[in-house]
Amino acid sequence: MMQDPRQFLQDCLAATIARAAPDHVLAAHLPALPAAGRVIVVGAGKAAAAMAVAVEAAWPGARIEGLVITRYGHGLPARSIEVVEAGHPMPDTAGAEAAARIAALVHSAGADDLVLFLASGGGSALLALPADGISLDDKRAMNAALLRSGANIGEMNAVRKHLSALKGGRLAALAAPAKVLTLAISDVPGDRPDVIASGPTVPDESTLADALAVLARYDITPPASVAARLADSAAETPKPGDAIFANTDFRMLATPQQSLEAAAEAAHAAGITPLILSDRIEGEAREVGKAMAGIALQVATHGQPVGAPAVLLSGGETTVTVRGKGRGGRNAEFLLGLTLALNGHRNIHALAADTDGIDGSEDNAGAWCGPDSLAQMRAAGCDPAALLAANDAYNAFGACESLIVTGPTRTNVNDFRAILILPEPG
Repeated sequence: MMQDPRQFLQDCLAATIARAAPDHVLAAHLPALPAAGRVIVVGAGKAAAAMAVAVEAAWPGARIEGLVITRYGHGLPARSIEVVEAGHPMPDTAGAEAAARIAALVHSAGADDLVLFLASGGGSALLALPADGISLDDKRAMNAALLRSGANIGEMNAVRKHLSALKGGRLAALAAPAKVLTLAISDVPGDRPDVIASGPTVPDESTLADALAVLARYDITPPASVAARLADSAAETPKPGDAIFANTDFRMLATPQQSLEAAAEAAHAAGITPLILSDRIEGEAREVGKAMAGIALQVATHGQPVGAPAVLLSGGETTVTVRGKGRGGRNAEFLLGLTLALNGHRNIHALAADTDGIDGSEDNAGAWCGPDSLAQMRAAGCDPAALLAANDAYNAFGACESLIVTGPTRTNVNDFRAILILPEPG
């Protein structure tokens, strides 16, 4: 007998998050402690505190020093690695000051030392040390414009890397000639090392021309300091083949695909056929929701490409072009677009959430919908279509008590979407 659909979907989300938990994935990728020299642990991202604690647990008694930056509310107490909380998605003074301290600590490393960099989603905004000539306010203005524009994460990070003193391989340059090992949890479509946290320790494949093209594509007028920086060829980031990367290594701890596979295993255990559609879906959130509804309706109506009971699983990172003044992140907006397109279909339920526990800048991870969701929203006095137009999906799902609240998960493999299609009863 099928368990409660909402509980089933939340169990799939829990399996997704558990697969990427630092205390589950990190220890196997650590090298032996060096015989000589210092061990300096630095990092940035929503998983940074949990990763630092996992390093200390794997190396009990070791002499470790370091500093990591995570989002407010995502910290954990560590033994010898300092944990600083800072602003995300908007950089703040706390992040800039901590990033400056990381720069100084890394620059003090010698040839016998190991610099361990812990990278995870959110690291780009948290490691907020602007390049020379750019103020934190100018960097914040650029970040806000990019977040509103609908640019994808690769496009945003192409700009961010060229405005940073640490991202785009520049942290590795500061650490040379020390050995640098990066341990990363991927939150980006395609798992590109140079995009995760804007790649502070790896070669940058984007260029100044790419950054300028992003601004032109989304009609963003930069502050004068940013325009001058992007016009200066000396501001180009280090590229593949640069000697500064000769003593660096990169290891991936967890990816969206691995977490989707964990959700698929949970579905199999519950007697539901899983179909992983993709780990790298991008696009405007509400439009992706509409497209996903079409696939779910094909399953429900024609048993294609899989028969019910089935769950459609996907990951990646959609975007929201902000036109209204409502509340809600990309997962809630995706789900409201899907809910409207399904129009109360009696056999389809869905969940969409950010695996870090925070959808955009709200207090929920995402939301859930079922056959009665639209009717419940309207009964509460809401117009779902008008709320979607106002980018106000948070209040739409709040009205029918369908917000998913997990609190900070201290990991991040980006968006998780699960659409459950049940067979006709009888």
